[in-house]
Amino acid sequence: MKAKVKRNPIESIEKSLSPESIARAKHKAEQMLFQINLAELRKQVGLRQEDITNFSQSGLSKLESRKDMKISTLIDYLDSLGMDLEIKAKLRKKDDKKTKKEFILLKAS
Repeated sequence: MKAKVKRNPIESIEKSLSPESIARAKHKAEQMLFQINLAELRKQVGLRQEDITNFSQSGLSKLESRKDMKISTLIDYLDSLGMDLEIKAKLRKKDDKKTKKEFILLKAS
C-alpha cells in the first residue's frame, strides 16, 4: 500500500499560475508584510499612534497602511520611533558564500 504524499498547497497553486501571476502575488504579499511590519514595529517599541508627536494619529494610520512610501518619509517615521535606517544591497549569488557582498546604500541616523 502506497503512503500518501502530502503536497504543499502553495506549490500546487503555483503550478496552475503563470510566472507573471506568481510575481504579482509575491509582490502584493511583500507590500502587505511591509504594512504589517510598520505597525508591528511601532508596537514592539511600546508606542501607540497617539504617542508619536511628529505625525497626527490619522496621518500615522494612513502611513502604516500605505503600499509604498518615500524613503525620506520612512526615515521620519523611524526617527519618531527612536530608530535609525540602514539600506543594504546584496548580491543574489547563494551558491558561493565567500563572495557574499553587501553594499550599504543609505545609513540615516
